[in-house]
Amino acid sequence: MQVATGSSILNGIAIGKIRIYKAPKFEIKEALVDDPAPELERFEQARVKVQDQQQVLYDKAVKAAGEESAAIFQFHMDMLDDDDLLDAVKTIITDQHHTAEYAAQHGFENTAQMFKDMDDPYFQARSADVLDVGNSVISVLLGLDTDSLQGSEPSILVAEDLAPSETVRLDKSLLLGMITREGSSTSHTAILARSMNLPTLIQCKDISDDWDGKFAILDGYNSCVYIEPTQDLIDSLTKKRNEDLRQEALLQELKGKTNTTIDGKTIKVYANIGGPQDVGAVQVNDAEGVGLFRSEFVYLNSTEDPSEEVQFQAYKRVLETLAPKLVIIRTCDIGADKTIDYMNLAKEENPALGFRAIRISLSRKDFFKRQLRALLRASAYGNLGIMFPMIISLREVRECKEILEECRKELEAEGKNVSDKIQIGIMVETPAAAICADALAEEVDFFSLGTNDLTQYTLAIDRQNAKLEPFSDTHHPAVLKEIQMTIEAGHRHGCWVGICGELGADTTLTETFLRMGVDELSVNPRSVLPLRKVIRSIDLSRNPEEGNA
Repeated sequence: MQVATGSSILNGIAIGKIRIYKAPKFEIKEALVDDPAPELERFEQARVKVQDQQQVLYDKAVKAAGEESAAIFQFHMDMLDDDDLLDAVKTIITDQHHTAEYAAQHGFENTAQMFKDMDDPYFQARSADVLDVGNSVISVLLGLDTDSLQGSEPSILVAEDLAPSETVRLDKSLLLGMITREGSSTSHTAILARSMNLPTLIQCKDISDDWDGKFAILDGYNSCVYIEPTQDLIDSLTKKRNEDLRQEALLQELKGKTNTTIDGKTIKVYANIGGPQDVGAVQVNDAEGVGLFRSEFVYLNSTEDPSEEVQFQAYKRVLETLAPKLVIIRTCDIGADKTIDYMNLAKEENPALGFRAIRISLSRKDFFKRQLRALLRASAYGNLGIMFPMIISLREVRECKEILEECRKELEAEGKNVSDKIQIGIMVETPAAAICADALAEEVDFFSLGTNDLTQYTLAIDRQNAKLEPFSDTHHPAVLKEIQMTIEAGHRHGCWVGICGELGADTTLTETFLRMGVDELSVNPRSVLPLRKVIRSIDLSRNPEEGNA
C-alpha cells in the first residue's frame, strides 16, 4: 500500500479506481502555407465553435457552482472577441503564412505572457485562463477529442492540474473525486470542486503514472490517498463513507421542519446568496428566506456600471421566485477586497478602512439612486428588505432613508408600483455601530451582524493578511460582547437582530447566540440543514454547564 498526502479541499471519502487524466500535447509544426485565406477561415470556424462550447460550460457551471464560479467562462468568451488578440493571430496567418494552429498557439501565448507581466495579481492570474481558452481553440483545429480523456467508468481522476474548463466539462456522474499535483485552495478548480461537493486533494506531489487503473481511497478528512489499500482500511473507510451518506440522508429528513429548540424557541434560518443563480440552492436546502443578497456581484459580473433596468431584472427574478419569503438585499458593498475597474476607485494604502460600501453610495448619489430605484421597482414582486452596509453613524442612516424616499416619490410620480411593506435595516459590522446600536435601532426595522468585518475592525486584524491568521480569534470576548450588546439594543427598540457573517454557521456558537436572543441566522445554503439539526438538539431550559442531550 502506498500513502500520498496533499491538501484537502473538503472533508469526504472517495473509493474506486484511479484514472490518470492527461491534457493533450500539441505537436504543431512550423509549416508555411501558400494561401492564408483557408487558414483564416479555419481559425474563424474554430473560434466560433469554442465560443459556443464556452457558453455551454458557463451554463453548466452556473447550475453546478453558481454564477461567481462560472464567471471565468465569460472571460473566455470575451477573450475570443478581443480585437487585439484576434488581430495578432490573423496577422501571423496573413503576413507570415503560418497555419491557423501555429498562429493560435503563438497569439494566445503572447497574450498570456502580457497578462503574466502585469503588476496586478488578478491580471497575472488571468494568464492561465488565456492559455486555457487558447488550448481549446487549438484542440478544435487539430481535431482532438478532449472529452474522451475521462474514460467511461466512475473513477477518482488524477491530473497535474485541471483548468476550469476541464473541471466543468467532466461528467460528474463518472467522478468520484479529484487529485492534482498542483493547484491552490482558492483556484477556480478548487471553488468548483467545493461547490460540486467532490472530495478533492491538491498539491499531492507523489502522483505517479503507474497509479492508473489501481484501486484507491481518497480520504479528505486526513488529506491523503491510499493506493491499493489493505482490506482493513477499505472496510474502515467504507464504513465512514456510508456514515457520511447516512448523515446526509438524515439531514434531508429535516426539510420542512422548524428551527425550534427542544424547549420551544424558534428562530429563522436564512441563506446568503450572490445573485439570481443561487435561488435554486435556497430552495433545495430549504432556507426560510435570504438574509444577505450580496448585490455587489451584479456589479462584479458586469463590464460596465449596470443600468437600473439590468439591476431591476436581477432583483425581480429573486424576489418573484422566492415570494413570499423575505429577501434582504444589501446595497452595493464595493471596495476593500472587491474592486471594479469601471468604477475608477483610487488605490488606497488601507482599503479596508477606506472608500467603500455606503461611503461610495453616499458620495455618488446618481450611482446610489440607480440601485435604490431598481430595488424599489422590484419590491412590487415579492417580500423585500433593504440593508445598508458599513454604517457608522445616525447621519448615514438618515441620509440613506432620505435618498430612498426621494426615489420612491420619483417612481410613484412615474406611475410605477412600489411596495409599502419594505423592511429597512443596516449591517452592524463596525464597533461604532455596535456601540451606537440603541440610537440606530430607532431608525431601522432590523440589524444584521456582519461578523467577518466586525471581527476585523474590533481586533485590528486585516482579514486578507494570511500572516495574521494565528492572531485572529473569531470567538474573542470583545466580539461576542459586541454581538450581545447589539442584540439587546435592538430588542429594546423593537428591532429584530440577525447574524449574516461566517459565525452564523459556526455551530460551536449556535447555543451561545440563541441564549443571547438572536432572531435569525443567515448562512451558506449548504449550511442550512446542518444548522437546523444543531438548533433542534439544543435545550435552553438546561443550565449551560449541563450541556444538551
